Amino acid sequence: MAARIDHLVTSGTFALDGGEWDVDNNVWIVGDDTEAIVIDAAHDAAAIEDALNGRTLRAIVCTHAHNDHIDAAPALADATGAPILLHPDDLPLWKQTHPDRLPDGELADGQELEIAGTTLRVLHTPGHAPGAVCLYAPEPATVFTGDTLFRGGPGATGRSFSHFPTIVASIRDRLLALPPETTVRTGHGDSTTIGAEAPHLDEWIARGH
Repeated sequence: MAARIDHLVTSGTFALDGGEWDVDNNVWIVGDDTEAIVIDAAHDAAAIEDALNGRTLRAIVCTHAHNDHIDAAPALADATGAPILLHPDDLPLWKQTHPDRLPDGELADGQELEIAGTTLRVLHTPGHAPGAVCLYAPEPATVFTGDTLFRGGPGATGRSFSHFPTIVASIRDRLLALPPETTVRTGHGDSTTIGAEAPHLDEWIARGH
């Protein structure tokens, strides 16, 4: 039986390159009644801990290290004892938010995380950030894309540490190769499917954003 997926929205501020924006973030909790992992500990560690409802937290997985996806990670780790996992290419971004606290472990392309009978495969998908990753679960046909792929197009690439041709290549080669029925659970906003987004690749490239 596949793990269930719980969804929490938290609100705070995204800050980079001297600017600040109010944002709502999706926090995803994957697990069963006894254990879980959190994907992107955003803004409110107490709310995330409440949503765990006493379950053992096995890991805090960061899809990338923009502050709005990691700002609550150390507090949640301290409260639960769970390790924080991040792709090492995003350490420069991480240190902008948490200069005195490093992640506890690394994520690597092809790595598999097991939780509640479900396997999450790490896909390194740089572009929005150098160490951006997605987490693909063949069962229940879901990919957690952070800010790499949204409903309607790629994540933003107009700021430091980002690169539009790289994110397009990541989406084309890593994400659009997944089965079309795969649900895309994003870092912000509504979910979509691989099949719904795949036909628009050429349009995104033409827009070049």
